[in-house]
Amino acid sequence: MAWQILDLTDKPTTLILDNPRNVAPNLIGQDNTLGVRLVKEPFCYKLMERMKKPLVSTSANISGMPTPSSFKEIDHHILDGVDYIVNLHQDKIAAKPSSIIKIGNNLQVKVIRP
Repeated sequence: MAWQILDLTDKPTTLILDNPRNVAPNLIGQDNTLGVRLVKEPFCYKLMERMKKPLVSTSANISGMPTPSSFKEIDHHILDGVDYIVNLHQDKIAAKPSSIIKIGNNLQVKVIRP
């Protein structure tokens, strides 16, 4: 079902999946879920391809706070808490935030953010 959703969407989409396995415990949410997003942005795609590993990233906003529309609007707490910031697209205005869809183990689908 996850692949079908990703094939049908035309915008960035984050899937929240139940009971993740084979990932670091600190990536798993308190509700035993994991957010996963496939990227199409060329730099990120090539970086992961060369590393042969996925990337872990935070959202560009703190939960409940407005989504920044550019790099300059990202809260300094987020910027201070990351290991590295790539100097790329920092002058670009962001499109709409990604869709967030939760898929339960029972195949129940819940749209969290369209």
